[in-house]
Amino acid sequence: MFPLCLEQSGFVWVWAHSKAGGLERQTQVVPFLSRPAVPALLLPNGLYLFSSNAICRYLFEVNGQESSELCNQWLEWEATDLQPALLQALHMAVLQGKGSEVSKVLQSPLNFLDQSLGKGNTPYLTGEAVSVADIVLWAALYPVLSESSLVLYLPFFLYFQTILCQSAAQKVLQGKGLQGMKSYMQRQPAPHSNQCRETQPLVSEEEMEAAAHTWNKGLNPAPLDTGRQHPILPQEGKRNILVTSALPYVNNVPHLGNIIGCVLSADVFSRYCRLRGWNLLFVCGTDEYGTATENKAREEGLTPQQICDKYHAIHSGIYKWFQIDFDFFGRTTTEKQTEIAQDIFWRLHKNGFLVDDTVEQLRCENCQRFLADRFVEGTCPHCSYPEARGDQCDKCGRLINAVELREPQCKVCRRTPVIRSSKHLFLDLPKLETQLEQWLEKSTSTGDWTANAKQITRSWLRDGLKPRCITRDLQWGTPVPHPEYKEKVFYVWFDAPIGYLSITANYTDKWETWWKNPQQVELYNFMAKDNVPFHSVVFPCSLLGAQDNYTLVNNLVATEYLNYEDTKFSKSRGVGVFGDMAKDTGIPSDVWRFYLLYVRPEGQDSAFSWADMALKNNSELLNNLGNFINRAGMFVTRFFEGCVPVMDLQQEDKRLLALVGWELQQYIKLMDKVKIRDALKHILNISRHGNQYIQVNEPWKKIKGGDIERQRAGTVTGVSVNIACLLSVMLFPYMPKVSQTIRDQLNAPQSCISTMLYGTTGTFVCSLRAGHRIGTVSPLFQKLEVDQIEALKKRFGGHGPRKSEIAGWHHAVHLSILIVKLLAIFF
Repeated sequence: MFPLCLEQSGFVWVWAHSKAGGLERQTQVVPFLSRPAVPALLLPNGLYLFSSNAICRYLFEVNGQESSELCNQWLEWEATDLQPALLQALHMAVLQGKGSEVSKVLQSPLNFLDQSLGKGNTPYLTGEAVSVADIVLWAALYPVLSESSLVLYLPFFLYFQTILCQSAAQKVLQGKGLQGMKSYMQRQPAPHSNQCRETQPLVSEEEMEAAAHTWNKGLNPAPLDTGRQHPILPQEGKRNILVTSALPYVNNVPHLGNIIGCVLSADVFSRYCRLRGWNLLFVCGTDEYGTATENKAREEGLTPQQICDKYHAIHSGIYKWFQIDFDFFGRTTTEKQTEIAQDIFWRLHKNGFLVDDTVEQLRCENCQRFLADRFVEGTCPHCSYPEARGDQCDKCGRLINAVELREPQCKVCRRTPVIRSSKHLFLDLPKLETQLEQWLEKSTSTGDWTANAKQITRSWLRDGLKPRCITRDLQWGTPVPHPEYKEKVFYVWFDAPIGYLSITANYTDKWETWWKNPQQVELYNFMAKDNVPFHSVVFPCSLLGAQDNYTLVNNLVATEYLNYEDTKFSKSRGVGVFGDMAKDTGIPSDVWRFYLLYVRPEGQDSAFSWADMALKNNSELLNNLGNFINRAGMFVTRFFEGCVPVMDLQQEDKRLLALVGWELQQYIKLMDKVKIRDALKHILNISRHGNQYIQVNEPWKKIKGGDIERQRAGTVTGVSVNIACLLSVMLFPYMPKVSQTIRDQLNAPQSCISTMLYGTTGTFVCSLRAGHRIGTVSPLFQKLEVDQIEALKKRFGGHGPRKSEIAGWHHAVHLSILIVKLLAIFF
């Protein structure tokens, strides 16, 4: 029995398909649905599928009809190219009354479909019988192709008529045509004005000719590759970029969320900037002072310095394996840190931006110490979140004084702390508020601040700034130089950001050319959203108050949180993958980088999923990107003795060059704005264009024909292998080893790197000319098998994943890595 569920306003109609062929309808609630989701298929194991394509594929397979590779390719095209165009077309026709413009939007995908049908000698897309691909494409196109008010050129009308599903479609639309979809379309988010164009842009004759002209320019002369010369310093007349990523705490091992939130994102952007020819310095290091280090040292029976030395080496090894290409990776337990932090302190003191006050603090009598904010946990006084920290609530984002927590607990021993008084120094944020707001207005309007960074900063200012304590009753920290506070150290959030300066000072004694040079230097800070207030308010106020011409952040790039499956990472519970474990999985670091960047939480929280990682590896890397690059290279090897053939460009080739050039432009625009995840999609779009180009032109068949067909095979092969070369350059920030492997296999000239991404929009040129001999071609990626992934999921799942999760994932992977598209745009 296979229930098909159509959700309506909080309940679902369950259609149960019995072996006898009958249907019975039941009404059930889907408890986890937060909004209408049509359609839904309730599987026998109690899980749901929410994608029409996945449901169709499932029903075909349970009836014994396996899908071919060609069928999979059509399903992929429908999902990635046709559906976005249809969403735009339906929005225009149904909600905007612009039915006359629909033909322009659908012209490209309909032409491609017609061209593909014309090249085949079978009545249906994949053979002599109707396949799931035929049903899916027919259902997707029916609403627009059956609407008499839309004037569409239908060269494949006979094919459309042979798929006899009209009665079912008419029952769904109830004879209302497109207007029957109005209520549904009104509930969908409006597509961006350029959404369709970004999926499959319309290309004019002028754009095709311009792309061909650029292509024929070839590579620029190869510059002398001297590599990076250290120390890297700002240069007159060049764009000078200083990149920092949030300093990781030294006392623990970073998990995948920590890695994507700061160092990996910063690394991708830094590699991209270097490809663009910009002068860049990328620094980071371990944050080593504070109570967390003291407690870790006590746990392991070591001194705080020994703990710092141990975990600094662990962090360094993890980032090296992930190929994080720092110019310098330092630490905060240095003389430079003490020197610079104390200098800023005295400047703030001299300028009147420090005040003292007696404060009440929580002290754990069992541990015999005052508790740092992050070592107190209790109920938030504002929103009642039960796991709020002593400095901030992760749920509502409000600042908290630890003594305000309800039912506080010491996180070390779980005893209830007591309140004690202590005299401390405070940074007078209210006195600096006007300066801060003036600077923020300029920085946020001219720089690239993520939306969450702006929102979090505004919330701090909206509530009004209050003096912020900068000292702590600890032993392990940068000592406060004031004689009245000689027993105290600086609070970590005053001290830690100064680590960026001291780490640079340990890299070069000319550190001030970076950090006291706002006229020449652009500063990018990378972090997770919980670090935003300290980089957008507290640290800038420290530097503004010091009045020493410091370089302040121009671009604050903050991610949301990455979760693990449906829970949080937890080292103590063994839940999640931590940096020192990733290399033991046998999965290459480039694949880890790719997947983390693919699900990078840019606009909202996202989750690492083993099933999804297998899906993306096997579909996007293996079947899309790797398949195209390998085919292009193998055609050169097999059909043309390893040498790039002569290319005689036709209109179809010029159109592809224009499409690829457009994708390159979008990639550059997005990367310039640090939209790393979105830019990655354009790399994958290019390989999809390439796969379709090869599939339509079939060079493996044409090479066996006459001179004209052989020439055509040569052109298609030559263009494809040049696209592969471009992809190797665009991939470099994301997958550096794979990028180098591709260039090695193609024997690509070094100048292809500088030529492709220089300039404002990038340049797609013929980098592998006719006669160029390539190297040995081999597959770039390996399939992640079901058993392998299940074992890893169980290994990193703490007490183990629920049986329903394993069953559901196993089922989804066996169905197809290509078609489980949850949350399809429309049925």
